[in-house]
Amino acid sequence: MQSVQTSPVYSLIIEGGAVYGSDLPAGTIADVGIAGQRVAAIGDLSGARAAHRIDARGLVVAPGLIDIHSHATSSSMPDSPVVARPLAENYLRQGVTTVMGGQDGSSPIDIGVALAFLDQAPAAINVGLFIGHGSLRSVVVGQDDRPATEAELRDMQQRVERAMTDGSFGLSSGLEYTPGAFAEASEVAFLAEPAARHDGLYISHIRDEGGRLLPSVREVVEVAHATGIRAQVTHHKVIGKGRWGQSALSLAVVDSARAEGLDVSSDVYPYTASSTGLTILFPAWAKDGGFEALQARMQDPADRARIRADVVEHIRIERGADPATIVAAVCAFDPTLNGKSLADILTDRGLDVTVEGAADVAMELVAKGSCSGVFHSMSEADMTRIMRHPWTSISSDGGIPALGAGVPHPRNYGAFARVLGRYVREEQTLDLATAIDKMTRLPAERLGLDDRGMLTPGFMADVTIFDAARIVDHAAFGAPHAYATGVHHVVVNGSVVVLDGEPTGVRSGMALRHGGAKDH
Repeated sequence: MQSVQTSPVYSLIIEGGAVYGSDLPAGTIADVGIAGQRVAAIGDLSGARAAHRIDARGLVVAPGLIDIHSHATSSSMPDSPVVARPLAENYLRQGVTTVMGGQDGSSPIDIGVALAFLDQAPAAINVGLFIGHGSLRSVVVGQDDRPATEAELRDMQQRVERAMTDGSFGLSSGLEYTPGAFAEASEVAFLAEPAARHDGLYISHIRDEGGRLLPSVREVVEVAHATGIRAQVTHHKVIGKGRWGQSALSLAVVDSARAEGLDVSSDVYPYTASSTGLTILFPAWAKDGGFEALQARMQDPADRARIRADVVEHIRIERGADPATIVAAVCAFDPTLNGKSLADILTDRGLDVTVEGAADVAMELVAKGSCSGVFHSMSEADMTRIMRHPWTSISSDGGIPALGAGVPHPRNYGAFARVLGRYVREEQTLDLATAIDKMTRLPAERLGLDDRGMLTPGFMADVTIFDAARIVDHAAFGAPHAYATGVHHVVVNGSVVVLDGEPTGVRSGMALRHGGAKDH
């Protein structure tokens, strides 16, 4: 480091912290000077003049954390959580400054309009979007289980091209969900072609995270091979107790693809439970035509018997035959069910806890409108093996829930703090520098964010300042509405959005656009 010889005026100097994610050795004590929206200098700035200063002595100063898989957005931007709760406290209190929405194949159809909306209604965090394959298929093909016609394929591909031109970061898919589940890999590859031309990322909730895990990971590789696109297995996991340990095999598929020159990676959240709608328990054939068609089939005795048999089999195989592992998180039609497992519901009714009984309860809940659920089906060993892989980023797969509403997955409030507290400080699964890299530089590189993810002069000034000895997640299963603690200050695009552990109310986030599309 060299002392500053002149005395420039900085808008903010962060003084004396242990700097990570810069060109200096990890943990070097240095000052970070910010001018406007960008990092201006890193080194000894003791002689420099600044409008504001933050004392970071004893704290870690890192690039703002990036959530590469977020549900802060929905298919309608005005209805998105980030619009309803733009301060995004659950993210800021973990040090997250950038989130990527449009995941699992679900996104706004017009990415340009969605980003323009965020330009006019900025949040405290930066927001980028993927274009969702499932949303495109729903609009162009519908909810039916059939191949897309040639005209429909061209229509969807043109929409992807437009989305990429407007700033989408790539194509997302949710091949375990309808209508994405009704598409063959060739359809996905066809739609990925324009994303590949724009150097976007294909990020996929794979077709099956349980019994067909390996073929499903290979399908991501096939899309990468067919198109040359960079690809990512998102929230990489292994579902089903009988399959625990197979992450060694699924990661080997990733390694093999990389050895062949394909740019394939993963992300992971630090929990052994997943979260999605209860319809995940139901067979794809029963969802042909959409949710209302599923509900109608359950009224037909013959179809109902087939559906019940398939749900029973799913609970038996994928959920370890344990109804206690399936928990209703948010049931809009009956909030008294929130936080109760299928086993709890059966017990409350004075019924025996059986797989068959659980299937009946699940079908009843779906018939009434369905609930979101939390599913305890993964192993710690698989999760940490995936986390340690050199090409795995950290993600949350969470959103911005209304504080106190329902009993959602704790990942909404704690994913990044949990990694830094439990898996770095306590378990030493990762060292601090590696964990920060997996939350900053690596996801930025995967996304093509060429001026974020590191503390480098000229980069956008997204900065997280936290106490590595005290950062901790407080959100728990059954009691998820608890903010993380240990993050002292957060800067987004040069503006302080968290000061002394409290949000300032400043909304300096940007709508991010990939590649040549212009940030506003």
